[in-house]
Amino acid sequence: MIAKDLITRDVLPLSPSDTGLTALHWFDEFKVSHLPIVNGTELIGIITETDIYTANSFEETIANHSLTPINISVIQTQHVYAVIRLFAEYKLTLLPVVDENNNYLGVITMPGLIENLASITSVDNPGGIIVLEMNVNDFSLTEIAQIIESNDARLLSLYMTSQPDSIKSELTLKINKMDIQPILQTFLRYDYTIKASFFESDYTDDLRDRYNMLMNYLNI
Repeated sequence: MIAKDLITRDVLPLSPSDTGLTALHWFDEFKVSHLPIVNGTELIGIITETDIYTANSFEETIANHSLTPINISVIQTQHVYAVIRLFAEYKLTLLPVVDENNNYLGVITMPGLIENLASITSVDNPGGIIVLEMNVNDFSLTEIAQIIESNDARLLSLYMTSQPDSIKSELTLKINKMDIQPILQTFLRYDYTIKASFFESDYTDDLRDRYNMLMNYLNI
């Protein structure tokens, strides 16, 4: 999945001729704390709600404010991982998307990103979760996939997390079967360390509930 697949045009960009009052209205209307500024088709940057309040000149146009728009955007062909990194690094509520010539295409919003992450991580697909602990360099995706497939199951998604200053990492696997006991036994026979396992009833439902609660909060 790349940035252009996540674009929404539901959030209107500001132009340099818009006033601070317009910006404040749109911050409230779109439930965001950032807005892009676009001059024609060119992205100038993004400003924050705090910028407008700090300027304290609500009737002035944005062009007349002593504002320095933040030059943050993502090119339409960049991977979703680049999008996630920018959201996390700059604490964004939205991220502008541009083409290779810096022409504005739309934005990615936090709720939109989370909705797509739910699809990427197969939150809405029934199945079980297995968490393996292993050395960072002791990892064979081919073998892991073979173990899962040998039990007539399929790997829906996976992600790895590592702790700083540690050679250990955790690999979280989402499987398309709720009965994962045979898969667990096979992993044990291959000397894998199983840190945790969850069945649909006691994990995925809870994860889905937390996801729905988060989406409701973001839509307040």
